[in-house]
Amino acid sequence: MAARLLRMPLRRDHRASSFSDIGDRAGRLSVEIADAAGLIGDLTALGQTQSQRAEGAIAAARQMAETNAVLSSAMTAARASADAAEATLRESSDHVSTALTNSIEKIEALGDGAIALKTTIEKVSATIQRVQETSAAVRRIADETELLALNATIEAAHAGTAGAGFAVIAGAVKRLAEQSRQSTKDAQAHLDTLTQTLSELVGRADVNTQTALAAKAESSGAQASIAELQALVETVQGMTREIGTMATQVDSNNECFDRLQEEMTGLVDAVDACGGKLKQAKARTDSILDISEDFLLFIAESGIKTPDTPIVTLCQKTAAQIASAFERAIAKGAITTDALFDERYVPIAGTDPQQMMTKFVAFTDKVLPDYQEPLLEADPRIVFCAAIDRNGFLPTHNLKYSQPQSDDPAWNAANCRNRRLFNDRTGLSAGRSKRSFLLQTYRRDMGGGAFVLMKDVSAPITVNGRHWGGFRIGFKV
Repeated sequence: MAARLLRMPLRRDHRASSFSDIGDRAGRLSVEIADAAGLIGDLTALGQTQSQRAEGAIAAARQMAETNAVLSSAMTAARASADAAEATLRESSDHVSTALTNSIEKIEALGDGAIALKTTIEKVSATIQRVQETSAAVRRIADETELLALNATIEAAHAGTAGAGFAVIAGAVKRLAEQSRQSTKDAQAHLDTLTQTLSELVGRADVNTQTALAAKAESSGAQASIAELQALVETVQGMTREIGTMATQVDSNNECFDRLQEEMTGLVDAVDACGGKLKQAKARTDSILDISEDFLLFIAESGIKTPDTPIVTLCQKTAAQIASAFERAIAKGAITTDALFDERYVPIAGTDPQQMMTKFVAFTDKVLPDYQEPLLEADPRIVFCAAIDRNGFLPTHNLKYSQPQSDDPAWNAANCRNRRLFNDRTGLSAGRSKRSFLLQTYRRDMGGGAFVLMKDVSAPITVNGRHWGGFRIGFKV
């Protein structure tokens, strides 16, 4: 009997140790489940991001395909226009080339004729010059003949009857000389007029010759223009070929974009299907996490001591103290019930992450530090402790997490955690739970993609029978 009595305490101690071990293992299991749930959540968010980016890529590919279709249509129209322009230019080039060639030949013929005319006029002018010289000689002869006739008449007069016949001849010679002089004078007048006319013709011939020479010089430029026009036709032909090549490439790009769009659509469908499975997996891990947390609560309420029990007790005690402090403040008129339960969260401009204000923030900034700050030294595992309302709004955090915001959002996320809304699963559960306590395991977002695996114990804060929120203690796993 005595031996049996001695063995019974040993069995009870062994049973208590086993229950404590179960609680410890359940806690570790809860941590692993929370970590897995967090990873699945990350994968789900990553899948959604990939799906959105893939849809964006599809939209971009579709837009590029539409742009290419417009470009292809424009290329086709440009090619048709280039073909038409080439045909028109070729036809115009042929006509212009023929016309210019004929014109050049005529201009050269006219130029040669003008030059030949000038030469002929110069020859005529020279002939007239010789005729004038001959006429002058004839006039001098007539003058001398008349002088001789005068002398003969005088001599005949001196001879008397014997010189009568000679006088008749002298008179006839004199009349002939006078007629010759008059004819020569008239011929000289006509020659002077003809010389003046020829001088004018020579002047005009000079002008025509210069014009003809200039026209012939310009005809060389016209020939160069014909060559340039032909070169332009060849350039348009090259452009037409290039446009054709570009149009072929655009059509090929259209086909590639069509295939890319099909592949991206298939990728989006696969990502969406994967996202659906991940959502199902997350829902199941969340359900398992809820079961593990309920199991931990069951173990704690059964009176079994676990390594988390001291922090749970501390959380419940502090929640009760804060509730009493809120009730005393209302009773003294330090704050009204409406102000304490204010749910109008006013964003603070220029904050990232977003911070907010309510009517009770100034009050909690005065009251809560006296309860929250000492707890940071109560257990080395404690990382933070703070009261939150039923919507997950955390007005007053520990001083080390209530730094003024900087220009770095990642640093702000880790060091400026007061006056923020934590409406994630853990935050809302802690703020809305009315159980004696709630023990959760979660990954704490520290900003910049960094997470810390932690446990979170919370106890409700009830003010004059009305649920205000909860008091949270986050501690290391």
